[in-house]
Amino acid sequence: MTTPIVKKSNNPPSKNLAKPNSLPLATRRLAAWATEITLLATTGLVPFGLGAYINSRSDINREPLNPGLVVAERAIARPLALPADYGIRNVAWPTNYLWMLALLAPTALSWWQLYLLAKTGSTLPKRWFGVKVVNEEGTPPGLAAVVVREGIGRWTVPMSVAYILWRYSFAFPNLGLFTSLAVLMVIGEALALPARRGRKALHDWLAGTYVADANRPVPSPDVAPSGRSLSGVSPQPEEGKAALATTAMAMSYPQAEVITTDNSSLISLWRRMQQNPSLTLFGVALTSMTAVLATLIGTQVYIQTQQGNRESQKINSQQFLELVKQLSPESGASIEDRQRTILALGSLKDFQSIQFLTDMMVKETNPILIDTIQQALTSVGTAAIPELQNKNQFLATELDSVGSTSPEREVRQKRLQTNQQTINKILNVYSGKTLGLDLSRTQLGQSGTVGGSFFNLVLDNIDLSGIKFKSANLNQASFKGSRFRSVGDDGRWDTYDDAIADLTQAQMKQANFTDANLSRVLMTRSDLSRATLNRANLSNARLIGANLSSAQLVGADLRGTVLENASLTGADLGDAKLQEANLYGARLSRVIAIGAQLSFANLTKTDWQSSDLSGADLERANLSNADLSATRMTGAILRSAQLENANLRNADLSLVDLRGANVAGADFKDTILTPNRQDPADQFVQTPELGSVSAVVKGVDFSQAKNLDGKQLAYICTQGGVHPRCP
Repeated sequence: MTTPIVKKSNNPPSKNLAKPNSLPLATRRLAAWATEITLLATTGLVPFGLGAYINSRSDINREPLNPGLVVAERAIARPLALPADYGIRNVAWPTNYLWMLALLAPTALSWWQLYLLAKTGSTLPKRWFGVKVVNEEGTPPGLAAVVVREGIGRWTVPMSVAYILWRYSFAFPNLGLFTSLAVLMVIGEALALPARRGRKALHDWLAGTYVADANRPVPSPDVAPSGRSLSGVSPQPEEGKAALATTAMAMSYPQAEVITTDNSSLISLWRRMQQNPSLTLFGVALTSMTAVLATLIGTQVYIQTQQGNRESQKINSQQFLELVKQLSPESGASIEDRQRTILALGSLKDFQSIQFLTDMMVKETNPILIDTIQQALTSVGTAAIPELQNKNQFLATELDSVGSTSPEREVRQKRLQTNQQTINKILNVYSGKTLGLDLSRTQLGQSGTVGGSFFNLVLDNIDLSGIKFKSANLNQASFKGSRFRSVGDDGRWDTYDDAIADLTQAQMKQANFTDANLSRVLMTRSDLSRATLNRANLSNARLIGANLSSAQLVGADLRGTVLENASLTGADLGDAKLQEANLYGARLSRVIAIGAQLSFANLTKTDWQSSDLSGADLERANLSNADLSATRMTGAILRSAQLENANLRNADLSLVDLRGANVAGADFKDTILTPNRQDPADQFVQTPELGSVSAVVKGVDFSQAKNLDGKQLAYICTQGGVHPRCP
């Protein structure tokens, strides 16, 4: 028999009882839940927003994104079908700490609130609104019940239902529709269902809890004042008397704390099992039989599969040995017979035949047989690439070890060239089937040394989505019109499973990417010097620290591209689209950027010395601390641009629209502001209509600008500019 223990408080009831809240319990419950969500969102959004602001507006030194944040970002992006930012991403150093705080603070707060709910029955907001969660015994639910209630019932179940409906419907990957559906599911889960103690939400059903008014005493769990249990079963006389006594004491002393010595759910389960021994035995027997049967079936399937694989390997090995004998010099086989044997080896498509053909191709000198071996390896497909890659790296190392005047160099060079040609053929034939294919550190381009390889990789109009060319040599390769990115299994663009190539640290000097699709491709620290990228799609690509010196980027799409600390010295960016691109710290001296679109771009600490930005659109661009000395910016648009502490010495700003620009601290020494007569050769510059010249600097505050001379001040004052020396 369970004996209740009653502790009477020493404090008077008037001091111990909280003042009853006039609002209904349902209203206070909703208010407490909304406050909990608000607190949780605030602890995450405030540091995240502050970090994003510092990252976008500050010129603080930058560093790679914290690896923990990269993992969290990918974990969030994958289920929500968001385009994840792969590779290295530089952010302002305070942003790393603030974003880590945005990740850890909500997690810590959530567990703290769960702990309070488990131990006291109330989180801080629930305590403020006089709401309490208790179990069937009227006591705090405990950590296990709270995890089931909040983690599974309140969030996992409704969010899982919403996600499944969204993921496999027409709404995917629209994130706004998923958010709306998730809200509806959460609200639907919270709808009350009939229960013994009034009505309960699904999460309370699962956890065996209910919400009570913390300002009122919690009644005895299963006993009503009449002596009849709430479950409809009359208690035993002794238990009924004890329960009635407990109830009476609780009603007499509302501030009393009722403690029972038997409130464990495990004990309750054990009692049910004792009351139904036959049902318990049947459940145990059924579970055991199911487990044994599943184990036997799984073991049999595994044994048969392994036996089948061994038999298949044995047959292939026998065929392989017979075919190899036919290729031996002692066999006396004709060229035609050897060709048929080589093709038969290729049809086996197993590792030993691929390895044998790869080694044979290097040693063979007969052009006819070499071509046949290449044909056999091409029929194998991308499965032959790993072995060809290993041989490629070996031959490249061997070639580098031989002097340029050595007679062996030409022989080894031809071997490497044959290997490269085979890889080239496979990639051409199996276009679009390169996802996950790894050609990292492969020699597929000109070596750049005297007497180097004369092979030119040609992969025009090929689908190379998802291929890995990390640290590969692709110098002088041709990729005209090729695609390095495609949709994944879901058939939709800009989702996490998009097949995106990796060209990190690849050597691509003088490579031709005209009209190629390189959107979102990783090219961090790659060498694209003197490469041709005219009209290429490089939107949202990662080119951090890349070398694009003297590259041709005419009409290229670079919107949202990350070019932090990249080198574009001498590059041609005419008519290129660079809206919202990130060129923090990039080197752009002697760049031709006539008519380039650079609105909203981050150009902080960029070097544009002696560049031509005539007719460029730099509206709202951030040019803080940029070096624009000796640049030509005739007819450029700089409306609302940030030019704080920019170096504009000897720059030509004639006909530039500076309305709304911030020029505080900018150096205007010898800067040309007065519009000159238009050069007939500059057809791209449109001279403003009569009367519009006065609006070029109208309203611009030059009070904190540096090194303004008398002529410049006179022009500023007459054209509506602001300066303390203006009359």
